[in-house]
Amino acid sequence: MANIKFVKENKEAIVADGANLREKMLQNGIDLYKFTGKLMNCGGYGQCGTCIVEIAEGMENLSPRTEVENRKLKKKPENYRLACQTLVNGPVSVISKP
Repeated sequence: MANIKFVKENKEAIVADGANLREKMLQNGIDLYKFTGKLMNCGGYGQCGTCIVEIAEGMENLSPRTEVENRKLKKKPENYRLACQTLVNGPVSVISKP
C-alpha cells in the first residue's frame, strides 16, 4: 500500500501499489486542472499536458518518467510529473497545480 499526501489540500489517501496518480487525485476530490485543463483535458492519455503536478517528496516511489512526459515536461523541473502517466508505489507528497 502507498500513502499519497496532497500538500495544498491537506489531505491523504491510501492506495494500492501501482495506482495511477491522476485517477486517485480525482477520486479523492483533488482539483487537478487549472481553468483550460478543466475544459480541454485529454482524459488521462498524456496528450494535453494539463495534469502537471509537483512531487515534493517520494520521487523514488514513482514509476519512471514516460517518453510522453519527457516530451511534455522537457522545460520543467525534474520533480514535475504528468499525473496521468505516474504510478505510485510508495509514500509520496504531491503539490497540485504548481
